[in-house]
Amino acid sequence: MFRFKPCSVFRTVANRAASGFLFTSLTSRRRIHSFPFATIDAEEISGSHPAECAFLQPFVESLSKCPKHGLHNPLRAPERYLLYGDISTKAAHLLGQPEVSNFFARLIQRVSPKSYKQAQGEVFVTQKFLENFCGDQVRFLARSFAVPGNHLGQQSNGYRWPYGPVAIITPFNFPLEIPLLQLMGALYMGNKPVLKVDSKVCIVMEQMIRLLHECGLPKEDVDFINTDGMTMNKFLLEAKPHMTLFTGSSRVAEKLAGDLRGRVKLEDAGFDWKILGPDVQEIDYVAWVCDQDAYACSGQKCSAQSILFMHENWVSTSLVPQIKELAERRKLEDLTIGPVLTVTTDRMVEHIEKLLEIPGSKLLFGGQPLENHSIPKLYGALKPTALFIPIDEILKDKNFELVTTELFGPFQVITQYKQDQLALVLEACERMLAHLTAAVVSNDPMFLQATVIKLVVVWISSRISSTLLPGADASPETGAGATEQARGSEQARVQERARGSGLSAGAVWVKMLHATHVRRRERNGGRERMTVASAWARLRGMEVLGRSVNGTTYAGIRARTTGAPQNHWFGPAGDPRGAGIGTPEAIKLVWSCHREIIYDIGPIPHQWKIPLST
Repeated sequence: MFRFKPCSVFRTVANRAASGFLFTSLTSRRRIHSFPFATIDAEEISGSHPAECAFLQPFVESLSKCPKHGLHNPLRAPERYLLYGDISTKAAHLLGQPEVSNFFARLIQRVSPKSYKQAQGEVFVTQKFLENFCGDQVRFLARSFAVPGNHLGQQSNGYRWPYGPVAIITPFNFPLEIPLLQLMGALYMGNKPVLKVDSKVCIVMEQMIRLLHECGLPKEDVDFINTDGMTMNKFLLEAKPHMTLFTGSSRVAEKLAGDLRGRVKLEDAGFDWKILGPDVQEIDYVAWVCDQDAYACSGQKCSAQSILFMHENWVSTSLVPQIKELAERRKLEDLTIGPVLTVTTDRMVEHIEKLLEIPGSKLLFGGQPLENHSIPKLYGALKPTALFIPIDEILKDKNFELVTTELFGPFQVITQYKQDQLALVLEACERMLAHLTAAVVSNDPMFLQATVIKLVVVWISSRISSTLLPGADASPETGAGATEQARGSEQARVQERARGSGLSAGAVWVKMLHATHVRRRERNGGRERMTVASAWARLRGMEVLGRSVNGTTYAGIRARTTGAPQNHWFGPAGDPRGAGIGTPEAIKLVWSCHREIIYDIGPIPHQWKIPLST
């Protein structure tokens, strides 16, 4: 394996003690560390002076040696599937040891500004991912299928086939989790990857690869390169990997897609939205999740909450004041708020000032630079910030692009909508360009998905009467021909009963519908037949999940936008180049392609003759 040390030009640091960028020699590292893979001290390392690669040719030559059919595939060297199951087992065991886990958590903190709990969470997810692919689980990723043919001896077989030489490019904000999960996925499927992690944080994966070597990873299976973006782009054009996985900004993603002629999988930026439904409940919890989604890791997550759509029922609650209170308790000392590595303070303040020029907009909290710090000016330092902008103004063509510009820092937009304005919210979601994560915070099935209520109402209808009368406008309390005022009063009663019973508004409405028509049926000697036209009127436009596209969408009162654990898909939707991470489905989609082999071994039919030409 090629790493950056043998072919790098290290910048000379005048004062090594001040920079803290120390590479302990191989002879002294075993004296300092209790585990054999570590070559640095996590308490002393700094990302302020990264090394860079000056020579690309060894990497180009190494990648070119990998054949198109990969290092292994279902028909060649299948024992390597077992090898990687064993490597995962050993690596998961090592990473689960408290001292090793702490080493990587502290190392992450040294180069990527996040709290210890956030860093530890990254290590935890990585360790659980490795546990998921122990033993036979790697070979199960390559499970094939067979379909009977047209005659005896014919059978078609579908296989998951590697790409061979591939490249992985990952960002700074998750120095361990993103590169490790994608690297192992590539290796599991039989590819030979060259890995580039953002230079500011690459030391984390350098140490992780050393751990993998201790666990049996063949050194020739992975190349690790440390260089700037322009040099890496030059390498990709020269080496021509058969597939490149890129995680990072949309601008770079689009450039790579063009340069590499579409041979890419992308997990790019996302302006991620959260919608609060009409059922107000668990305000403390919802406020805490909103704070975590918007401001954990100083907002430097591709899944961070960028915009919050509040139903009018939440406006009179303590939600926004509680979010403000939670945001203001974040501090530099424990890195619950910290440096923004890709956006300067001046750029963030300028963006806020432009947004405040929109009519009706106002600063809810924050908006000021952090105080009493020594963060260099090339980075950002902003207090957790939220702006209110009216939804009508957001949707105006002159404002929409500005409002939906992702600011990769501790910043979010908050707006509100009325009961009859859900269509405007869904229009905003439809017009957004990136579709990574989203959250629909509601336990109301009427709000989440109209189809659920439709089935329930049809079932109730079938139980009460064998015939439905289309076209009438019945409702649980007000009956046919109800006025809009009466309906508004009825909705208020539904919400009140929902709060008192602990049920969702949708469930309460269905119970009221059932009870009302049971009473009418009894009054009319069982002859009353139920109609559901009013139900359809309420359900129009209520399909939030059915009318949105974000690839990782949480739904329910505990819904969030951030969260990339090892147990579910994390990735965008709506883009054929979209890449996922973490699950068997993601690994197979990103790191393998479909190959069909049709066996046709005969026998030839008895007395077969050459037919006429066709």
